[in-house]
Amino acid sequence: MLLVYTHKITPRLKYTFKHICKRILGLEVKFTSKIEDFIAHNSLKMSYTKQPLSNELFVRSHTLLFEQGLTDIDINVQQWENTKGFFATGERSDLPFDIFAASFYLLSRYEEYLPHVKDDYGRFMAKESLAYRHRFLNQPIIDIWAYKLQAVLQKRFSDFRFSKRQYQIQPVIDVPMAFYFRKKGLLRTIGGTLSDIGRFRLKQLYQRYLVLMGFKRDPYDTFKWIITKQKQSNFKFMVLFLIGDYSTYDKNINANKKEFVSLIKSVADYCNVGIKASYFALEDITILKKEKLKLEAITNSELKAVRHSFSKLNLPQSYRNLVELEIHQDYTMGYIDTLGFRAGTCTPFQFYDLDYEVQTPLQINPYHCLDFGLLKYQSELDKKEHLEKLIEEVKAVNGTFTPVFHNYTFSNLDRWKGYRSLFNLILESAE
Repeated sequence: MLLVYTHKITPRLKYTFKHICKRILGLEVKFTSKIEDFIAHNSLKMSYTKQPLSNELFVRSHTLLFEQGLTDIDINVQQWENTKGFFATGERSDLPFDIFAASFYLLSRYEEYLPHVKDDYGRFMAKESLAYRHRFLNQPIIDIWAYKLQAVLQKRFSDFRFSKRQYQIQPVIDVPMAFYFRKKGLLRTIGGTLSDIGRFRLKQLYQRYLVLMGFKRDPYDTFKWIITKQKQSNFKFMVLFLIGDYSTYDKNINANKKEFVSLIKSVADYCNVGIKASYFALEDITILKKEKLKLEAITNSELKAVRHSFSKLNLPQSYRNLVELEIHQDYTMGYIDTLGFRAGTCTPFQFYDLDYEVQTPLQINPYHCLDFGLLKYQSELDKKEHLEKLIEEVKAVNGTFTPVFHNYTFSNLDRWKGYRSLFNLILESAE
């Protein structure tokens, strides 16, 4: 157990140390403000305050973990060996940067509460982030810092043996539209037919009716392949179905249709199942609750996880709604067009509500790669290379790699050519 001496024990301090010490390093951590308790402790210990007590392991603290609310913070990012660091500590500190304050800044998504430019859907984009501007978005920087702390502790307490965690993967499969042509109802089918004719998409029109007449499998119906892959894996996929009402943004089939219900049930027999919350559920907790209850009625089990449509988050309200509905897992934290680590970590973490200064029961599972983010790389070789680099970064810190693919990503449509092999590459990385 690591004992931390500090002048003030705050919720921010406990939250951050537990993520770094417990979740990443597997190390129990306790805190004290009593010097005599600190001196009496005969195992791992460090002080985290403004001045060292004597010659103990010491990290000079920035003020961030002892503050409340939001302030305009001046951040100076500097090179630190193979990575970057900020909140420099000065000469007497055993670490050149306050990794705890810096980690809290990234984990709490502090910068997303500050004024920033949003995209057309109201999303926080990668270009607005500190990590993108200072080129450390491609690293799980908090996990790297944690291992730097471990190295310093190991040097000082050479007899102590740290536990070692294993690299894991958590594949997420989004299902915003289970079928492309089938089960759309008469009006939508007529509308699609007229659209195909009006735009001279004769090949698609031909394919549409081959599918509707039962001569061909629907291009988005890749669930047989997904279940086969799940059977070959010793870890669970998370499959998230959109079951919200039809709207401008959400165009799935009706969740009351028997075939759709039986599809969800059959997938739930093999995979973990959750909801892809509809676009309007993001703003309206009553819609989200309705969708939650609908899925729970289909699966006869408690809802495990949620991911918001279009990867859109309104902090802190989106997460507060999940907490209120007792939904404990979220898979929305990531960027739609850029690979990397939005929250600076490849380790699931709890949502910290900055307004209320409290750690919540909601676990955020940050994703590091969305299939759409790979589309910007022209060749399959480029896609594979960038994906492999990302996996290597996570493997180097024994973290959890979370990719988000869609059911249609595994179709034979030209746009998604080669994506099955990219998904296989991810699955094989855990062997």
